[in-house]
Amino acid sequence: MDIQQRTAQAKELWQGLESYPLLQASLGVLALLIVAVLLGRLLRLALSRGIPLLARRPALGWLNDLANNGVFQRLSQTSPSLVVQFGLAWVPMLSTSNAHVIGNLAMAFTVLFAMLAIGALLEALLDIYARSAFARTRSIKGYVQLAKMALYVFGAIIIIATLIDRSPLLLLSGLGAMSAVIVLVYKDTLLSFVAGVQLTSNDMLRVGDWIEMPQVGADGDVVDITLNTVKVQNFDKTIVSIPTWRLMAESFKNWRGMQQAGGRRIKRSLFLDAGGVRFLNAEEEQQFSQVHLLATYMTGKQAELLAWNTAQRSSAHVPANRRRLTNLGTLRAFAQAYLDNHPDIHTEMTCMVRQLEPGPQGIPLEIYCFTRTTAWAEYERIQADLFDYLIALLPEFGLNLYQQPSGADLRTMLISSATLPRTLGAHSSSLAR
Repeated sequence: MDIQQRTAQAKELWQGLESYPLLQASLGVLALLIVAVLLGRLLRLALSRGIPLLARRPALGWLNDLANNGVFQRLSQTSPSLVVQFGLAWVPMLSTSNAHVIGNLAMAFTVLFAMLAIGALLEALLDIYARSAFARTRSIKGYVQLAKMALYVFGAIIIIATLIDRSPLLLLSGLGAMSAVIVLVYKDTLLSFVAGVQLTSNDMLRVGDWIEMPQVGADGDVVDITLNTVKVQNFDKTIVSIPTWRLMAESFKNWRGMQQAGGRRIKRSLFLDAGGVRFLNAEEEQQFSQVHLLATYMTGKQAELLAWNTAQRSSAHVPANRRRLTNLGTLRAFAQAYLDNHPDIHTEMTCMVRQLEPGPQGIPLEIYCFTRTTAWAEYERIQADLFDYLIALLPEFGLNLYQQPSGADLRTMLISSATLPRTLGAHSSSLAR
């Protein structure tokens, strides 16, 4: 009985407000807003509780990406404005003009949160794509950013058109006159987008590639490719941001080919003192013939030289008419055989020891080969071990490295020049006696 009395009192009170239409309409709108907010909260709570339960299934794991990027949260935020739009017809005493204004305002909020939901959906799709195998060769982050930019621009146009109660086509037609200004403002963005399309379609750049671009101070791994910039983490852990369009306008070196080939090049020279180059004598030839890596070379070369010198007959007694083995040529043959038998040198790639043009710093003997690994630390170890051994072996061939005089060399020379007159004086005195 009490409930019926209270209901009757509420009806009488509400009927009594009919003489105050503005107050009745305001209370109706307030009640509609409260209902809209409550429904929005309930929907958000239901999604936050239900989505994790559904995402436990392996086939629905992508729902976690949608939830983490706020897709469901943005969708739940559209429900209050939708409730207001459809509930205005139930608000009594609300004038048509006021209902139209409130409806436009609610529609603007609906478009806003729907636009944010679509943007969050694009980010979620980017996260899902990042876990696929295609993400290592194709980056779509630039396309996603461009799509979000276009989405926000058109969304803003629709929101403004809704608020001012005009057709969006009217605002879009005005963009034609502003196209020159838009192109000028977004020049770098448009250039970067075109460059990004070319880089991706031609497979010129991937996340994880080691690139080198000295003009911008970049020498490291690509960690991110966006619409406007490419981020490179240098080996000193600094980050360089390169405008995407510069990668098409200027040249850069990509080391991906080296990594895919499975071998990294060694190209370094030993600068030999030209004064140490000479012919081998018979004893040295016999000694080098016992070296395993030189046995085949020495046997074949000695037979070749013997045949040549025999063909010279009577003129063979002139030294210039005879062919003889040199210590430099024997060293070159030894280094080539050493590379061919080295377990860390890739023999299926170019492997040679060549002599370059002599210069002021001596005779360059270049080692040109490839290691079997592309790992930086392992590559440096192999290269260092190779040259350590060859440098230490030079005296065995009667050769020395060329190097400019150091302080110790000058000190030794000055000491020798100071002791030489005393030595000569003592020697002269002994002869006089």
